[in-house]
Amino acid sequence: MKILVTGGAGFVGSHLCESLLESGHRVVCLDNFLTGNKANIAPFQSQAHFELIEHDIREPLPDGDYDFIYHLASPASPADYSAMPIETLLINSVGVRNVLDLAVAGKAGLFIASTSEVYGDPMVTPQTEEYWGNVNPVGIRSCYDEGKRFGEALTVAYQRRYGMRVVLGRIFNTFGPRMRADDGRAVPNFINQALTGRPLTVYGDGAQTRSFCYVDDLINAFKLVLHKVAEGGANASSWRDLPLLKIVNLGNSAEMPVLELAEKIKEMCKSDSKIIFQPLPEDDPLQRRPQLDKAKDWLGYEPKVGLEEGLEKVIAWFAEQRQLPSRQAANPPSA
Repeated sequence: MKILVTGGAGFVGSHLCESLLESGHRVVCLDNFLTGNKANIAPFQSQAHFELIEHDIREPLPDGDYDFIYHLASPASPADYSAMPIETLLINSVGVRNVLDLAVAGKAGLFIASTSEVYGDPMVTPQTEEYWGNVNPVGIRSCYDEGKRFGEALTVAYQRRYGMRVVLGRIFNTFGPRMRADDGRAVPNFINQALTGRPLTVYGDGAQTRSFCYVDDLINAFKLVLHKVAEGGANASSWRDLPLLKIVNLGNSAEMPVLELAEKIKEMCKSDSKIIFQPLPEDDPLQRRPQLDKAKDWLGYEPKVGLEEGLEKVIAWFAEQRQLPSRQAANPPSA
């Protein structure tokens, strides 16, 4: 299949491109490197079945005949969307519209990367796909939260009008190699603080919880989506003409307090760093735990990589890269 991956040079996008190439697909990566990194795609950029298009998703997309589109392009870390709130809102509105128009024109199957942030600071746990969320529409995080919520609403409106085959994947906290050291999220922040002997900064009392998914499990879920959306055969036109809308949580449901994560990373890094506490930032969610029944029932999805196994790989990667923060995170680690 010929597959477009927007945001393909980002942390998750580059892992997806690599895995699709290994499965024999033709992959077109579209990125403007606002937050992506050319180094992420350098290992496979010379492959015959890989193509890079440098393009801003906020501009109309170049024509292309794609079987499937993964739309991942968006700032996703607190450091990035706090520094670029207007860009984030436009990417998740105008950018989503441009991707939807391309998918409609070519009858491509489509995966839209949404986020657990659409649930805001949830008042129910675990979070199911039916939960409407508890989001501050004008808060410091609203550029991302409401941007993604608008992107979902626009996608559903297109699907109802044009009968598209589309999946909205609400992605929960994901970690793995190729995360930036200055990403602003808890795992890379804690690892790099521990490796460099700096204090591990926990915000609030650290009792807020997160559920961490290793990137390989998320990529597996993405590929299961591809197979489900294209059921009926990639060479047949019939699957393109059958409407489909699925909204599904993707991640790992193993929940833990942020303070416990900091303590585990400190121990695994054999670090003497202290753990210090700072005030909890505005609108920081107190709970994150996905209900994954739909992903299990529809996709047969089951995360396989445990937290400690994943952390070992990421700690080793950061140690090898000797990747140090290049700037102070604009927001504390919360995502």
